[in-house]
Amino acid sequence: MNAMIRMGTYEVRTHLARLLAEVERGSSVVITRHGREIARLVPAPPDEASTQTAIDDLLRARKGTRRGPESVRSMIDEGRR
Repeated sequence: MNAMIRMGTYEVRTHLARLLAEVERGSSVVITRHGREIARLVPAPPDEASTQTAIDDLLRARKGTRRGPESVRSMIDEGRR
């Protein structure tokens, strides 16, 4: 898990682009005003539709892929020699 960053409102306005990059990488930001927590900036949950699209793309790409006339077991055994 990435670190939690604490930052005042003035700094947030000054460094918003950098903070958004940190959040995109998984960090959370606690935004404070006069030392009191007022908000949290957290990563968005993963998009289920894009996850399913990626899985579908991988399955589609895998169809028709051949490894040659040999079985997987024979290729594994060949690699052990």
